[in-house]
Amino acid sequence: MIKGAIFDLDGTILDSMFIWDTIGEDYLRTIGYEPKEKLNETFKNLSLQQAACYYISEYGVTLTVNEIVDGVNKMIEKYYVDEVTLKPGVKELLQKFKDSEVKMCIATATDIHLVKAALERLSIDRYFSEIFTCSSVGYGKDEPVIYRKALEFLGTDKSKTIVFEDAAYAVKTAKKDGFVIAAVSDIYEKNQIEIENLADFYITDYRNIEDICKFVSAI
Repeated sequence: MIKGAIFDLDGTILDSMFIWDTIGEDYLRTIGYEPKEKLNETFKNLSLQQAACYYISEYGVTLTVNEIVDGVNKMIEKYYVDEVTLKPGVKELLQKFKDSEVKMCIATATDIHLVKAALERLSIDRYFSEIFTCSSVGYGKDEPVIYRKALEFLGTDKSKTIVFEDAAYAVKTAKKDGFVIAAVSDIYEKNQIEIENLADFYITDYRNIEDICKFVSAI
């Protein structure tokens, strides 16, 4: 049976990837620049801080990284505060893990005040003992630092700790670093076959809770 679980947020716990689908282009236009590319494709593997640096280096945006991050967060804040929903079946799985004394935390690229707003509104904050963000650890998910920090906090053995992720690049990072991976299907991730092949377990629907529990019990 697993002892620890590290959950991504957007697309994994929250049905929220639609927020990020055009935000890169939308934000750029609000500050007077026209996108030269489809920025959601460029930004899908970047943290918000990395995306801000990209705006500065590739578009000549004269704002600071912090100013850009704050601007983007203000545009999307209402969604996390008022609108985003849980993926069906997530809460039931979290309760099952809690009942089994599995330690849980969040590892996300989303800024912490947005994470807290959504978790508290959806009444699932009590399941997680800590929130790690790419901003707080200083690295995006193209590096394994955030997963290592989360594992260190949980104090569980890596072989008994599952990383739940929906993004192909993040799945690759955590898998390469030796974590057990439960990949979560999300319509905004195009590389479903790739992540299914990489993952130790592939979740198409959290409501298939018996199948998930059989998998985690076998670890």
